[in-house]
Amino acid sequence: MAQIDYYFSPVSPYTYLSAMRLERIAQAHGVSIAYKPFDVAGLFARTGGLPPKDRHPNRQAYREQDLARTAAYLDLPLNVRPMFWPTNPAPASYAIIAAQLAGGGDVGKLAHALARACWAEEQNVADDAVIRVCLDGAGFDPGLADSGLLTGAEIYSRNLEEAFAAGVFGAPFYVTEDDERFWGQDRLDQLDWHLGRS
Repeated sequence: MAQIDYYFSPVSPYTYLSAMRLERIAQAHGVSIAYKPFDVAGLFARTGGLPPKDRHPNRQAYREQDLARTAAYLDLPLNVRPMFWPTNPAPASYAIIAAQLAGGGDVGKLAHALARACWAEEQNVADDAVIRVCLDGAGFDPGLADSGLLTGAEIYSRNLEEAFAAGVFGAPFYVTEDDERFWGQDRLDQLDWHLGRS
């Protein structure tokens, strides 16, 4: 089965706005998804990107307008300035990694639940209690929030290296097996189109 490498951060608003569209596209084309949460800030430092707070005010203003407009277009609730953002993405990322290794639940649903918790539900996704609820809601053992932290940290670090080597410079980012790269939730239609031609 063909595979999409999905590089993302559970605290990225554009990861949230992608919702479950990647999962629907992959299912329609019989493609699997390798979920690779990674440290976007660490990648920015290596690829010339800037965290939102360090961008020019014009870019910051556009980002807020774009987020609100895109959320309305997609009919998704979103707070452009959530209470718990920025926050540490590592705990939520470790949980996603542990869930993918454990199997038995829906990793896409988990990733979306964590992003939604941050961007639509005013919850801190660095909080174990929030992570546990999201794990349970996606069909995973909530105890995964406590287990496999070392493995999660190792894979999280490895995902950053893989992202850099694959030409990734932001999130969400999708890389197909034939090395076609798509950056941003607004490129999902093109990913769908590309997979249909393969």
